[in-house]
Amino acid sequence: MPNGTSSNYHLPKGTSAHAPYDLLVTPESAGWEHSGLRVLTLKPGEEHALTTGESEFLVLPLNGGCTVAVDGQVLELVGRTDVFSAVSDFAYVPRESQAVISSADGGTFALPSARTERGGQPARYGRKEDVPVELRGAGACSRQVNNYCLPGTFDAEQLLVCEVLTPGGNWSSYPPHKHDEARPGLESELEEIYYFQVAGENGFGYQRVYGTEDRPIEVLAEVRSGDTVLIAHGWHGPSIAAPGYDLYYLNVMAGPGQDRAWLICDDPAHGWVRTTWESQDVDDRLPFGENP
Repeated sequence: MPNGTSSNYHLPKGTSAHAPYDLLVTPESAGWEHSGLRVLTLKPGEEHALTTGESEFLVLPLNGGCTVAVDGQVLELVGRTDVFSAVSDFAYVPRESQAVISSADGGTFALPSARTERGGQPARYGRKEDVPVELRGAGACSRQVNNYCLPGTFDAEQLLVCEVLTPGGNWSSYPPHKHDEARPGLESELEEIYYFQVAGENGFGYQRVYGTEDRPIEVLAEVRSGDTVLIAHGWHGPSIAAPGYDLYYLNVMAGPGQDRAWLICDDPAHGWVRTTWESQDVDDRLPFGENP
């Protein structure tokens, strides 16, 4: 695992590109075991052959639509205009599969992945109408969470995927929390990837990660569209949307646990903040766009 500084864990746009991908994060490049993310841009009429190997994948449109041909099925994804406009439909692609992703009109597609020894989940279509949209927090901590592939929302082997949309000026991923220890019923051990987009030509935000004395990590990164932050361990949050610029991030998580749980532990110094939400309203700028 690289040492705990921003330069190792903050991947500015383009610095982790590897043709044909705008972003390529593998377990090997991240220095861990399970979580991965690729971002693929297709021009009109282009296609891409995806070999999943030991990992399960989602095909999640960020903008545009596509067709996913896999295991004898042809899955048509309508997609969306952009990440702030709507929840998207998506496709699940199992390990040890061959898939062809094609787009008549072009677009950009996130390919979150999790290395897993288990198989058995079939390739299938995920309807946008079945994606739970959650408004979390209140006041300046209001944000929207699109729960694509989590326990209770969509079955997978070990992959966990959601999106968080934060109105300009708000904080999300707050209070700071962690999930780097296996403590049954209390905390899961999960590696996490944050992939960012920011509304506005000059939009930016900030991401904080900090560790413990035993497991140090120190990240305070200014993030812009196309940037990625790797959460190897430690407390992460807040994710701060600068005033005037709405912030989006895609969360990809996976770990060694066989029960596919997402259990977090708040930093005890800041967990009390949750109690203040009871007396505040949810930001009326939420939800974003046209959602189910």
